[in-house]
Amino acid sequence: MVNGLLIIDKPAGLTSHDVVGRVRHILHERRVGHTGTLDPFATGVLLVLLGRATRLAQFLSADDKEYDAIIRLGYATETGDITGAPLSEPKATTGWTEDQIESAMASLRGEIEQTPPMYSAKKIGGRKLYELARRGEEVDRKPIRVCIHEFASIRPGGQLIKDNRDGTFDFHVHVRCSSGTYVRTLAEDFGKRLSIGAHLAELKRTSVGVFDLADAITLEQLKTRFAEEALGTVVVPPNSALSHMPFVHLSDSDARRAQHGMEVETKEAWADGTTVRMFNQDGELLAVGDYREDKQRLHPHVVIAPVE
Repeated sequence: MVNGLLIIDKPAGLTSHDVVGRVRHILHERRVGHTGTLDPFATGVLLVLLGRATRLAQFLSADDKEYDAIIRLGYATETGDITGAPLSEPKATTGWTEDQIESAMASLRGEIEQTPPMYSAKKIGGRKLYELARRGEEVDRKPIRVCIHEFASIRPGGQLIKDNRDGTFDFHVHVRCSSGTYVRTLAEDFGKRLSIGAHLAELKRTSVGVFDLADAITLEQLKTRFAEEALGTVVVPPNSALSHMPFVHLSDSDARRAQHGMEVETKEAWADGTTVRMFNQDGELLAVGDYREDKQRLHPHVVIAPVE
């Protein structure tokens, strides 16, 4: 059994679930999961967990994410991206000044509220919104708070906005944001600031937490590594995926307790509720625990290493 993390460069046209299915097929591994949905039309970093490491998804799903995107100004679509039907014809415009563009972007930086789009995987009443949308249904959605850490223009060839000569304009941007942010909604809201419809023409996720596109492999490369019995060169150990967390090494007796999900005492001290990596004396990651300040104990929240 393989335990660890794969950084997959997802191609356009596949859902995140499709990628998980293909990894299962390539590795002959039943326990495979991902840490955050990436839209089918989008490309880039998708974190895929293998074996017992699938239990770590909850600790990685909240990581910040970065994207390169093309916002197409001219009309909105029913999905907020290029796959959806246009909601209007392109709107004629005389253009925008750099100050107007910067003002629109600045208004969307920092903590903002977003209304989840109907074409999204978010669940309301146990149903995914996109399932309802495909049936022509629309439901009320409560706005959510997200944080846009960075929203900046990219100027390919020094050009701020490309005129497509069909009534639309392409605007390249880089976005760094909190988990749960809808970049499609950000694109639509940016267009509204400029009094024009907008949607995403392209979206590439360039990083998730500490993992970026330079670390990613394609599904074809994964197939090759598996055939060459070289998975060790691409599978990230569970511990590396959690390197931002504090850690503690347990005695042999405490290690056995932790593997059975039992609390252990510790002389270390953290803020109450801190998530801590728990190692045995050989440096093997056994579990991820929650620190309980009142008891000075660690409670194993997720056990990684199997009981021997």
